[in-house]
Amino acid sequence: LCFLIYLRTFIYPFFTRGRPFPLQLLFFGTLFCIYNGFLQGYYLIYCAEYPNNWCTDIRFTSGLLLFLLGMGINIHSDLLLRQLRKPGEVTYKIPQGGLFTYVSGANYFGEIVEWFGFAIATWSLPAFAFAFFTLCCIGPRAYHHHRYYLKTFTDYPKSRKALIPFVF
Repeated sequence: LCFLIYLRTFIYPFFTRGRPFPLQLLFFGTLFCIYNGFLQGYYLIYCAEYPNNWCTDIRFTSGLLLFLLGMGINIHSDLLLRQLRKPGEVTYKIPQGGLFTYVSGANYFGEIVEWFGFAIATWSLPAFAFAFFTLCCIGPRAYHHHRYYLKTFTDYPKSRKALIPFVF
Protein backbone atom coordinates (compact mmCIF):
# COMPACT_ATOMS: atom_id res chain seq x y z
CA LEU A 1 0.00 0.00 0.00
CA CYS A 2 2.77 2.44 0.91
CA PHE A 3 4.59 1.62 -2.32
CA LEU A 4 1.48 2.41 -4.39
CA ILE A 5 0.91 5.69 -2.60
CA TYR A 6 4.59 6.59 -3.09
CA LEU A 7 4.44 5.60 -6.77
CA ARG A 8 1.27 7.60 -7.44
CA THR A 9 2.37 10.65 -5.46
CA PHE A 10 6.04 11.09 -6.25
CA ILE A 11 6.94 9.04 -9.33
CA TYR A 12 3.91 9.03 -11.66
CA PRO A 13 3.59 12.84 -12.03
CA PHE A 14 7.07 13.06 -13.58
CA PHE A 15 6.03 10.72 -16.40
CA THR A 16 2.79 12.46 -17.35
CA ARG A 17 2.60 14.74 -20.36
CA GLY A 18 0.15 17.49 -21.06
CA ARG A 19 -1.19 20.47 -19.20
CA PRO A 20 0.27 21.62 -15.88
CA PHE A 21 -1.40 20.27 -12.75
CA PRO A 22 -2.89 22.84 -10.32
CA LEU A 23 -0.89 23.11 -7.09
CA GLN A 24 -4.08 23.37 -5.01
CA LEU A 25 -5.24 19.94 -6.22
CA LEU A 26 -1.82 18.51 -5.39
CA PHE A 27 -2.05 19.94 -1.88
CA PHE A 28 -5.55 18.61 -1.19
CA GLY A 29 -4.72 15.26 -2.77
CA THR A 30 -1.68 14.98 -0.51
CA LEU A 31 -3.77 15.83 2.57
CA PHE A 32 -6.34 13.21 1.60
CA CYS A 33 -3.65 10.56 1.04
CA ILE A 34 -2.06 11.32 4.42
CA TYR A 35 -5.41 11.10 6.20
CA ASN A 36 -6.50 7.97 4.35
CA GLY A 37 -3.12 6.29 4.84
CA PHE A 38 -3.26 7.08 8.55
CA LEU A 39 -6.83 5.75 8.83
CA GLN A 40 -6.03 2.53 6.94
CA GLY A 41 -2.78 1.96 8.82
CA TYR A 42 -4.23 2.75 12.23
CA TYR A 43 -7.12 0.36 11.69
CA LEU A 44 -4.91 -2.46 10.43
CA ILE A 45 -2.32 -2.05 13.21
CA TYR A 46 -4.48 -1.28 16.24
CA CYS A 47 -8.05 -2.40 15.52
CA ALA A 48 -8.07 -5.35 13.14
CA GLU A 49 -7.77 -8.86 14.48
CA TYR A 50 -7.19 -11.67 12.04
CA PRO A 51 -7.05 -15.38 12.81
CA ASN A 52 -3.76 -17.23 12.23
CA ASN A 53 -5.12 -18.80 9.06
CA TRP A 54 -6.25 -15.47 7.53
CA CYS A 55 -3.77 -15.80 4.65
CA THR A 56 -5.64 -18.90 3.45
CA ASP A 57 -9.12 -17.43 3.98
CA ILE A 58 -11.12 -17.00 0.76
CA ARG A 59 -11.68 -13.30 1.55
CA PHE A 60 -7.96 -12.63 1.77
CA THR A 61 -6.91 -14.69 -1.26
CA SER A 62 -9.71 -13.42 -3.52
CA GLY A 63 -9.14 -9.85 -2.34
CA LEU A 64 -5.42 -10.14 -2.96
CA LEU A 65 -6.03 -11.52 -6.45
CA LEU A 66 -8.47 -8.70 -7.22
CA PHE A 67 -6.01 -6.15 -5.84
CA LEU A 68 -3.18 -7.48 -8.02
CA LEU A 69 -5.43 -7.66 -11.08
CA GLY A 70 -6.61 -4.08 -10.54
CA MET A 71 -3.07 -2.87 -9.97
CA GLY A 72 -1.93 -4.55 -13.19
CA ILE A 73 -4.79 -2.98 -15.15
CA ASN A 74 -4.11 0.41 -13.58
CA ILE A 75 -0.36 0.39 -14.27
CA HIS A 76 -0.80 -0.92 -17.83
CA SER A 77 -3.52 1.63 -18.60
CA ASP A 78 -1.41 4.48 -17.22
CA LEU A 79 1.48 3.33 -19.40
CA LEU A 80 -0.76 3.36 -22.49
CA LEU A 81 -2.04 6.85 -21.60
CA ARG A 82 1.50 8.20 -21.12
CA GLN A 83 2.48 6.92 -24.57
CA LEU A 84 -0.38 8.79 -26.29
CA ARG A 85 1.39 12.15 -26.31
CA LYS A 86 4.81 13.20 -27.42
CA PRO A 87 6.68 15.65 -25.16
CA GLY A 88 5.06 19.06 -25.36
CA GLU A 89 1.74 17.85 -26.78
CA VAL A 90 -1.44 18.71 -24.89
CA THR A 91 -4.12 17.47 -27.29
CA TYR A 92 -6.36 14.57 -26.42
CA LYS A 93 -6.05 11.35 -28.36
CA ILE A 94 -8.06 8.14 -28.35
CA PRO A 95 -6.48 5.55 -26.04
CA GLN A 96 -6.00 2.15 -27.68
CA GLY A 97 -5.10 -1.31 -26.44
CA GLY A 98 -5.46 -3.17 -23.17
CA LEU A 99 -8.77 -2.61 -21.44
CA PHE A 100 -9.21 0.62 -23.43
CA THR A 101 -10.56 -1.70 -26.13
CA TYR A 102 -13.67 -2.12 -23.96
CA VAL A 103 -13.90 0.98 -21.74
CA SER A 104 -12.95 4.65 -21.88
CA GLY A 105 -11.79 4.68 -18.26
CA ALA A 106 -9.60 1.57 -18.11
CA ASN A 107 -7.24 3.22 -15.62
CA TYR A 108 -10.19 4.17 -13.42
CA PHE A 109 -11.65 0.68 -13.65
CA GLY A 110 -8.29 -0.78 -12.60
CA GLU A 111 -8.05 1.52 -9.61
CA ILE A 112 -11.59 0.71 -8.47
CA VAL A 113 -10.95 -3.04 -8.77
CA GLU A 114 -7.66 -2.56 -6.92
CA TRP A 115 -9.21 -0.85 -3.92
CA PHE A 116 -12.20 -3.16 -3.69
CA GLY A 117 -9.70 -6.03 -3.71
CA PHE A 118 -7.84 -4.36 -0.85
CA ALA A 119 -11.11 -3.92 1.03
CA ILE A 120 -12.00 -7.60 0.61
CA ALA A 121 -8.49 -8.74 1.57
CA THR A 122 -8.47 -6.66 4.76
CA TRP A 123 -12.19 -7.10 5.45
CA SER A 124 -12.26 -3.69 7.11
CA LEU A 125 -14.80 -0.88 7.18
CA PRO A 126 -12.21 1.88 6.48
CA ALA A 127 -10.98 0.00 3.41
CA PHE A 128 -14.54 -0.52 2.13
CA ALA A 129 -15.26 3.17 2.76
CA PHE A 130 -12.19 4.13 0.76
CA ALA A 131 -13.11 1.75 -2.08
CA PHE A 132 -16.63 3.19 -2.18
CA PHE A 133 -15.24 6.75 -2.10
CA THR A 134 -12.93 5.84 -4.97
CA LEU A 135 -15.87 4.49 -6.98
CA CYS A 136 -17.94 7.62 -6.27
CA CYS A 137 -15.11 9.99 -7.23
CA ILE A 138 -13.57 8.41 -10.29
CA GLY A 139 -16.61 6.57 -11.62
CA PRO A 140 -18.23 9.86 -12.73
CA ARG A 141 -14.89 11.01 -14.14
CA ALA A 142 -14.81 7.92 -16.36
CA TYR A 143 -18.37 8.66 -17.50
CA HIS A 144 -17.52 12.29 -18.34
CA HIS A 145 -14.34 11.25 -20.17
CA HIS A 146 -16.43 8.79 -22.17
CA ARG A 147 -18.97 11.47 -23.11
CA TYR A 148 -16.14 13.85 -24.05
CA TYR A 149 -14.51 11.25 -26.30
CA LEU A 150 -17.84 10.48 -28.00
CA LYS A 151 -18.50 14.19 -28.68
CA THR A 152 -14.94 15.07 -29.70
CA PHE A 153 -13.91 12.14 -31.88
CA THR A 154 -16.21 11.07 -34.70
CA ASP A 155 -14.24 7.85 -35.09
CA TYR A 156 -14.48 6.93 -31.40
CA PRO A 157 -15.54 3.27 -30.98
CA LYS A 158 -19.30 3.28 -30.25
CA SER A 159 -19.14 -0.16 -28.60
CA ARG A 160 -16.87 1.08 -25.81
CA LYS A 161 -18.46 1.55 -22.43
CA ALA A 162 -17.52 4.22 -19.90
CA LEU A 163 -16.22 2.20 -16.94
CA ILE A 164 -17.33 -1.43 -16.68
CA PRO A 165 -16.61 -3.63 -19.72
CA PHE A 166 -19.79 -4.65 -21.61
CA VAL A 167 -22.02 -3.10 -18.90
CA PHE A 168 -21.59 0.67 -18.30
